[in-house]
Amino acid sequence: MFIAQLKNELWKLFGKKRTYIGFGAFIFAQSAMLLAFRFTRWQSDFERLLSNNGYLATEFISALTVSVVMLMPQIILLMPLYTTLVGGDMVAKEAEDGTLRMILSRPISRVRLLFVKWVAGVIFAIILVLILGMTALVLARIWFPWKGMFFFAPGMAFSVLPAGEGLERFALAHVFLAVNASVMLSLAFMFSCFNMKPAAATILALSYLFVNVVMEGIPFFDRYENWFITHHFRCWLYVFQSPVPWAEVFQSVVILLATTATVFIIGATGFQVRDIKS
Repeated sequence: MFIAQLKNELWKLFGKKRTYIGFGAFIFAQSAMLLAFRFTRWQSDFERLLSNNGYLATEFISALTVSVVMLMPQIILLMPLYTTLVGGDMVAKEAEDGTLRMILSRPISRVRLLFVKWVAGVIFAIILVLILGMTALVLARIWFPWKGMFFFAPGMAFSVLPAGEGLERFALAHVFLAVNASVMLSLAFMFSCFNMKPAAATILALSYLFVNVVMEGIPFFDRYENWFITHHFRCWLYVFQSPVPWAEVFQSVVILLATTATVFIIGATGFQVRDIKS
């Protein structure tokens, strides 16, 4: 029965047009950024950065390097938007349309109903991240050769890797990005469980993430950085360090998974006490 219910939720989720907005936006943004990297000073700035550090730029301006360059702004700006858009819609929209009354008239607990919906949302988040990475790599390969990877994140990592190891790190980074996307979706899903409009759930989730980013950027709060969820979102960047600081990565992953479980419990508790049938 669980599999049948999950298939039904996935059918409903991927049957909505708004579910595909994120996929289209990612492809459009990647195409625009790829053209910008290819035909503006962006590429020459990267070549200068490599040359100043003693590396031959022609060996590391590659499909893998450009893929990561395109990913970073999309992960910061677009991924939170489209994961929270879907997460905030999953419960609140059905409550708004009145279909939850019909669903809850059947012999299924509210917690199980929420859990099935949440699993469907996590599957969407994982697919979104996979499509994001695959399209970035494919589009970059059209314009750039398959060579070594250069990765630079100020204050986080500076590394040059051979193509094979770079691809492995690229794939591993997407595992942790999928965790990040699931947390973002779960946060909006929690707000969606309360009595509010889908747009309100999405805005509240985005506002919470934005407040974390702003407070984390204030020097006074440097000592409290581990309390900000956006700090732990950066665990995917550590994958490109040599050697990888696995202790910090796993610490952030555990905190993110605990956050996901916490917001689900809060959302399920709020949904349990709601009077939907009246």
